[in-house]
Amino acid sequence: MARSVSAADVAHLAGVSGQTVSRVANGSERVDPETRARVEAAMAQLGYRPNRAARALRTGRTRTIGVLVRTLGSVGNARMLEAVVAAGAGHDHAVLVVTLADDTPQAARAALANLTDHGVDGAIALNEATPSVQAAGPAPFPLVAVDAAPGEDVIALESDHAGGAAAAVRHLLAAGHTTVHHLAGPAGSFAADERERGWREALGERAAPDPLRGDWTARSGHDRGARLAAEAAVTAVFAANDQMALGLLRALREAGRTDVAVVGFDDVVDAADYQPPLTTVAQDFDALAATAVDLLLARISGDPVAPRTVIPTRLVLRESA
Repeated sequence: MARSVSAADVAHLAGVSGQTVSRVANGSERVDPETRARVEAAMAQLGYRPNRAARALRTGRTRTIGVLVRTLGSVGNARMLEAVVAAGAGHDHAVLVVTLADDTPQAARAALANLTDHGVDGAIALNEATPSVQAAGPAPFPLVAVDAAPGEDVIALESDHAGGAAAAVRHLLAAGHTTVHHLAGPAGSFAADERERGWREALGERAAPDPLRGDWTARSGHDRGARLAAEAAVTAVFAANDQMALGLLRALREAGRTDVAVVGFDDVVDAADYQPPLTTVAQDFDALAATAVDLLLARISGDPVAPRTVIPTRLVLRESA
């Protein structure tokens, strides 16, 4: 059996000391660029991979980050997780995912303990998991919370939900609609609350119709959409996500309503293939994930970070509105 490549082999090929190889492997800045390039070239030529366990003993870090999630069934969570894994890999960090059993602080504490047992350096809480994680008390490691209000023990990160919603409503009003109805997300959701706030602020002095609240699914959008389709006064609807907008579009089509403009939120992969193609507010999931990882690694390293970061959204115009 061929022996594994060692740091000494890399040092010999690169013409440096073993300590220099260790510094390069651990990301130390105490190596000049030319030497670092030579060591990295030797690593690549020999197929050398640093031993994570040994490195963790030396540095006190496992180069593993946790992700806390309530469900992987939603489009937003799935896209965020995919992007976090890619961003983590770009920093040579592994990602460990733990799902919360329910929405209680007890479930969050159990999930945090699980990540602690696996020795993560820090964690990112995604969307629906965030309220439970914040209610669980201080985390035992650095924590970035996506879609959360800033807190003493967490770094808050969010898309510009309110600004994106306001842009959607302003677009509909500019098209001549006297008001805009709202198919809202579930009560207690940070994203849903922020999108509803943006809707209300954009309506300004106009009377705001009572929102109909769904649960992010296309099924709930179809159910509430049937009620909206039955009201002749409804001519424009802002749906809090694209999946509910999909159900709404089906309800409108079934009712023969071709006079209702619809705008969604998220810009899911299939939004351009809805019937009609969906005008929507795009979240930049890649930027969210990359920022979450950057903020977390900065906090792990002890660098100062902003308590709250907002990632811009943009309105994508298609045929539905």
